[in-house]
Amino acid sequence: MPSITSLQARIVFNSRGSKTIEVDVVVDKKFAGRACAPSGASVGKLEAQSFPDNKPEKALDAFNANKRKFVGIDASNTKAIYDVLRRIDNTDNYSKIGGSVAYALSIAAVDAAARAKGIPLFKLLNPNRPYRFPFPLGNLIGGGAHAGPGTPDIQEILACPVGAKDIVQALEMNFNLHKETRKVIESIDSRFTYGRGDEGAWAPNATNDQALKIAEKAVNNCGYKLGRDMALGIDFASSSFWDEQNKIYDYARQGIKRDTGEQIEFASRLVRDYKLAYVEDPVHETDFESMAVLTKKNPQAIVTGDDMLVTNAWMVRKAVGYGACSGAILKVNQAGSLHDAVLFAQECTKNKINIITSHRSGESVDSHIAHIAVATGSKMLKTGVLGGERIAKLNELVRMSEYDLIDGMAELSSTL
Repeated sequence: MPSITSLQARIVFNSRGSKTIEVDVVVDKKFAGRACAPSGASVGKLEAQSFPDNKPEKALDAFNANKRKFVGIDASNTKAIYDVLRRIDNTDNYSKIGGSVAYALSIAAVDAAARAKGIPLFKLLNPNRPYRFPFPLGNLIGGGAHAGPGTPDIQEILACPVGAKDIVQALEMNFNLHKETRKVIESIDSRFTYGRGDEGAWAPNATNDQALKIAEKAVNNCGYKLGRDMALGIDFASSSFWDEQNKIYDYARQGIKRDTGEQIEFASRLVRDYKLAYVEDPVHETDFESMAVLTKKNPQAIVTGDDMLVTNAWMVRKAVGYGACSGAILKVNQAGSLHDAVLFAQECTKNKINIITSHRSGESVDSHIAHIAVATGSKMLKTGVLGGERIAKLNELVRMSEYDLIDGMAELSSTL
């Protein structure tokens, strides 16, 4: 077995220039793995806490005080790493050692183990075929917490190249559409400054309705047929504009307020009008009843929980009880350790819920989630569209296409 022989951690910076934790793990005294913890702007209430007392320095101190406890552990065994982490920190949200440490250490360990075994990471995590590429879910237009004032309330308008035959074609389609989206924005706003949000999406001065029209026009201009070649998606991030006191969704940037019923109808109308393949967090994170209504009303779209499920297997079971969610976002750092995320993926698969592996808005140049997406049978990989920290994941998919182990693209036909 690839045994951990040494560990080291440091404070580094993510794509937003914020401090985070990076961990190196060495196995058998010669094979090194490295992982850097990301962070999100749209954060669910039940996510793992990145740092004790929100201080990266405390996470580093906690790591250094406990790192010797991992020496001798089988680095390929995610459960063994998890067990040691839980003996150190038995809180629900990793508030003692920090979710950033749990994330970086557990992924660096399997990274090192895969190198020691001379196999790709996805094969280490899941030794059983078939493997398929997830469709890259790229963002076109950003708003909400990912962009500045004047942009749409909706956090992301996304694109999924459902007609692509292979991963290279899929990426090219997304890049072409992103470029065309800029041209469409320029044609209606001569003062557009080419501003982009955290994840590479264009950040125009536009309402939600205008932004969707821009995306639709860009699809048509590229010669793609909407819903057949290229499908659109929306990440509402509804919790970010839910007014709990007044029980309304306050689209403040557009000056519109919607009650729960109106929000359900609004989201369903967008699915119909724009042939959406993907809808994320269309209602706030505790409203499982409305999420169930949307899931039932829109079987043609993957109605996905992110803030609602927070990569937590127990929350998946709760959603299943309501009949809520046909899709689930997998963000390892939401859960804490890689093993937590694996349990989540297994629960989703058991209940026939589509997995969408995702990056965070504050990212590193690590590419591990490309392998995690393939290993978990994810239908999509949500990893932005431009920027070095986003391209790192996408280019890893291209490299992975050199493995004969991967049998084409994921199957979406049963959903779309």
